[in-house]
Amino acid sequence: MKSQLGNLAPSSVFPNLSVPVEAQVKNLSPATRVIGARFPTWLRLTRTKLMHKRIYLSSPTMHDLEMKYIQEAFDTNWVAPLGKNVDEFEKEMASFIGIGHAAALVSGTSALHLAIKLCGVKPGDLVFCSDLTFSATVNPVSYEGGIQVFIDSERETWNMDPLALQRAFEIYPNPKAVIVANLYGTPAKLDEIKAICDQHNVPLIEDAAESLGATYKGKQTGTFGKYSALSLVVLKNRTRKEYTRISENGSKAA
Repeated sequence: MKSQLGNLAPSSVFPNLSVPVEAQVKNLSPATRVIGARFPTWLRLTRTKLMHKRIYLSSPTMHDLEMKYIQEAFDTNWVAPLGKNVDEFEKEMASFIGIGHAAALVSGTSALHLAIKLCGVKPGDLVFCSDLTFSATVNPVSYEGGIQVFIDSERETWNMDPLALQRAFEIYPNPKAVIVANLYGTPAKLDEIKAICDQHNVPLIEDAAESLGATYKGKQTGTFGKYSALSLVVLKNRTRKEYTRISENGSKAA
């Protein structure tokens, strides 16, 4: 019943705002009336009240320094494609996590897509991926025509299980890359996973979009993979930019 309730749009159930909700109940279908009987409080809410109780996902705030930098971009004619602020952002982020180079992109998905392309994934190539993650972790594999092989999670961190990864290499010995996600800000067992990838000479892509600022054994996440993606999007770290990090071996790519 709860799932049905969640799919009901208030405007479709009570379309006439000038008529009290209770008066419209008699016109509802039997199934909807049952839902209403189970959720009487919800029945009393009008469409207008619901519309005025919105919880915004990421309402923008532009004042003080934000306005200063926006005006500076216009004054110096750095509206597109890039400018001093983006360059400084890349340098500061690279310095913060302790790597040589970073490249700003429009989204974490773009960062992961770039990493997939740099690993040379072609149609039909296998890529080992975390199985408990957001879809953007694995979508770029499909963009290049690759095939995802999902690696099960271990119980301690809910991230990729090194034992399952080792088993995957025994079954599929020639993947093009491994993508590990640090779910909910918790690092995976990155040293074990990296050691397995190094053993098989397969590049590791670290999806650290949810773990910027988190450390693993004293080292910042986003520094374990050959390529790594980090994010500052509102759902993860309360702001809006995302970027990909390229390791010292990939500085030319950055």
